[in-house]
Amino acid sequence: MVFLFSGSCFCCVALKPRYKRLVDNIFPTDPQDGLVKSNMDKLLFYALSTPEKLDRIGEYLAQRVNRDIHRHRRIGFVFLAMDALDQLLLACHAQAINLFVESYLKMVQKLLEYDNVDLQILATSSFVKFTNIEEDTPSYHRRYDFFVSRFSAMCHSDLESANDRLRIRTAGLRGIQGVVRKTVSDELQVNIWESVHMDKIVPSLLYNMHDPSSDSLEPESPKEDDHPFSVAETTFRDLVCRASFGSIKSVLKPVLVHLDLHQLWVPNDFAVKCFKIIMYSIQAKYSYLVLQMLMSHLDNHLKSDPMIKASIIDVLFQTVLIAAGGSVGPSVLEVFDTLLRHLRVSVDSKYQEAEKMAMERKFQEVIINTIGEFANNLPDYQKIDTMMFVLGKLPQKTSSEDYGTPPIDIQLQNMLLKTLLKVATKYQTVVMMNAFPPEFLIPLLKMSQVEEPALRLIVQDILHTLIDRHGNTPKLKTVCILKDLSDLTIETTSRQDIMFMKKTGNHFYHHLYENIEMETNHLDNFASLYCTMALILVEVGSNEILVDLCRLALDIQHMVCTTNHLPIMHKCAIHALLAAYLNLLALLMAIPAFSDHVNQVLACRAEEAPFLLPDFAFNRKNRSSSYPTDTTMKESWLFSQKNISESLQNNGHDTAGLDVPFSLRPFGVGESTDMTHSTSDIHSVNLEIESANGSPTVPKKVDDVTFEALKKMLNEEETVDKDEEVKKRLQIFETFRDAPFEEIVARSEAKSNHFHNKLNEILDLVSNPPETPSSATNLSSPEDSIPVFHMQIPDLYVY
Repeated sequence: MVFLFSGSCFCCVALKPRYKRLVDNIFPTDPQDGLVKSNMDKLLFYALSTPEKLDRIGEYLAQRVNRDIHRHRRIGFVFLAMDALDQLLLACHAQAINLFVESYLKMVQKLLEYDNVDLQILATSSFVKFTNIEEDTPSYHRRYDFFVSRFSAMCHSDLESANDRLRIRTAGLRGIQGVVRKTVSDELQVNIWESVHMDKIVPSLLYNMHDPSSDSLEPESPKEDDHPFSVAETTFRDLVCRASFGSIKSVLKPVLVHLDLHQLWVPNDFAVKCFKIIMYSIQAKYSYLVLQMLMSHLDNHLKSDPMIKASIIDVLFQTVLIAAGGSVGPSVLEVFDTLLRHLRVSVDSKYQEAEKMAMERKFQEVIINTIGEFANNLPDYQKIDTMMFVLGKLPQKTSSEDYGTPPIDIQLQNMLLKTLLKVATKYQTVVMMNAFPPEFLIPLLKMSQVEEPALRLIVQDILHTLIDRHGNTPKLKTVCILKDLSDLTIETTSRQDIMFMKKTGNHFYHHLYENIEMETNHLDNFASLYCTMALILVEVGSNEILVDLCRLALDIQHMVCTTNHLPIMHKCAIHALLAAYLNLLALLMAIPAFSDHVNQVLACRAEEAPFLLPDFAFNRKNRSSSYPTDTTMKESWLFSQKNISESLQNNGHDTAGLDVPFSLRPFGVGESTDMTHSTSDIHSVNLEIESANGSPTVPKKVDDVTFEALKKMLNEEETVDKDEEVKKRLQIFETFRDAPFEEIVARSEAKSNHFHNKLNEILDLVSNPPETPSSATNLSSPEDSIPVFHMQIPDLYVY
């Protein structure tokens, strides 16, 4: 029914649809009175009873809100309409709610576009409530692109009013948090992890986290929940926590780009803070992805300023500290390869300015510390692999090959060895065999023969770190004559360590021997070599290798006495070193005759030759004039091989190897490869040639093989010959099981050569017999010859 009054028309209220009347009735005359509760309950009951009307209710409320927005004096009714929408959203969970949500989101979008702080905050607050609602049915077509863009823009608000600026930024951050919460849990929703969204969300969060006002808060004081930096940090943690394996890189890439664009690497306090948040929030199994992203970003800055690279490495260092031990992933060596590559580039860089060089050195130190901390999180077997990997990057040159080595190569070797030492400090040695696999030990000892004394010192420090298991290194760093062993921690050597020294001890001995005779040694080198020798004594010294340890000292003494190219300072230092070494050996082995001889030599030196003792030889204040001009050594000043051999023999040790010069025995540790005492002899071969004129031979009767005979043989007691045969077989078995491969090869070659020599002699005798008549039938008389069945077969044929 239409009524005309004064030229205007209107509809009768009774003709409006019911849902419109219910919506109109919830609004009071004065917006300050709030919604009419009774009428609001009626609207809710109607919406729940007829859910198909929800979309129309939403459209009508949107029309009212749009009308009230343009009437500036009716802003209060906008707040009431949004309150009504919120109550409808919370109360209704029908399938038709999707259509209602579309009207609702259009209304929120309209409010966000309006240039009014209160309305923007109202829309954001309503949207956050909406995101907390769990919908029964997913929406396939709903988009949140506008909200991501709008909320991100609000995070960068630069309003003049500080209060309004904080309110808008906080609202924008809460809106982003709501978008993430709403979309990340439903795969059918829009993919919020796409770069087009993350490139807006992540920089907005970081922009508010990097708020100077946050620095003014005390660490102990509670953070304000409504402050932008606090809300941004919470939202960032929630975002990282929700990231999966395929989406974590979408979050990390904008972080790195933001730090680059805003030049936040130097200083790197904020960068460290961001990655600490990431590492503490991310799932532990994805931690290695963060490390990979940082390494890749470091490669992008290969030619950047050293301070920027050092800051990135420092962030990586802090990240590694947080990373769990098992989460570094399978690409461990790839990470180390990247770090070592940057280390080499830094060493190769040529700067004339002192400031640039100082920055590069700081960058190199940061790399070394990072590698060490990274290795600290690895299991022990991977630490050994890491050390072998680092060692493989070193140019393997001996002292005879590296003359004229460029300074850059020496600097690179220095940095790589420091890196190796850093990793070694993180390794806890339990069994020497595991700490020194041949693939690692041989190149390391070869590296100890470089010409540069400083590099040799670092190699010795690496050996000290890996050999020492009881903290004895600081007590053995100084070369001195110990009175007792009270300051040292000594334990019984395990069987595994004894077998290790029997197999590979010769490598250590040759390493020490060759290092001591190098002309470029300084006092620090001699002191470091003494520490290595002393640690071998304390950690793996035992009666089984006592003869080898004494032989090492005697051979070094013989080398010093017979060598003319060493200066007097070196000779005095080496003699003093050996005095301290044999004194420690005497204290450890506690053999009275051995200890008496060592003490006698020390006492004689103290009276007649104090320059051969550590107190003088390792005195840094000595000058050239302090040393004697006469280098003649008295027998009483030297340790006697005869006396040491007798004392060891009297104590039950086999001293056969003590007489063999150490430098002539590159293979084996205790057994000689000399084949001169083989039991076979060509003259014991009896060749009987049957004569054509001889009398016919009487065939030998063969004993019958019966059951009783076999039973008797099985039950027969072992004779002395059988015991010797079993013992011999056991000895051969142990040799092939425990002896080093080089020793087995050397022994086999020697036996083979000896066999061929014997065979050639036999063939010569057969082909060229003596001219005597009797030799036609027999090469030797029956009385002097040994029957073939009494011959002892060479070891080569015995198993």
